Amino acid sequence: ASRRSLHRSVPSWAPPLIPIVVEQTGRGERAYDIYSRLLRERIVCVMGPIDDGLASLVIAQLLFLQSESNKKPIHMYINSPGGAVTSGLAIYDTMQYVLNPVCTWCVGQAASMGSLLLAAGAPGQRHALPNARIMIHQPSGGARGQATDIAIQAEEILQLKRQINGIYAKHTGQPLAVI
Repeated sequence: ASRRSLHRSVPSWAPPLIPIVVEQTGRGERAYDIYSRLLRERIVCVMGPIDDGLASLVIAQLLFLQSESNKKPIHMYINSPGGAVTSGLAIYDTMQYVLNPVCTWCVGQAASMGSLLLAAGAPGQRHALPNARIMIHQPSGGARGQATDIAIQAEEILQLKRQINGIYAKHTGQPLAVI
């Protein structure tokens, strides 16, 4: 075979490879995808942009772990540039709804909605690894249309800013003026 065919790159459209973990049990070998194995250890991963798809997976995992035990902590690892506010708030609301303490860990980055989820972890259980980056910012958006529509959208984004700042203040203990 030519050298070129031995070093083909994976096409950009190819789905990501998900590692499989094989464990020995009393009944033989058992294979798990890595995320299922982590879920058994009560670890939830929030990796990548936050959208409705990721929110659905994270919410389902949080609810499942609460149904397994509503006292044992859940560990949420976050590496996210942020994303859709509504999706992030859905995850946030579920974190507040479950009875379990949710310990949050920033690995890589927690920006925008990712930083809000990090801040929403249980008091004393919010962590960032040494090279992690955390960033908060004001909500942004683009408004188009008639003047009345733009005014409505501007008021909505200001209300959203107040709501998000209130969440940061609640979980960090910092006054709104600092946030």
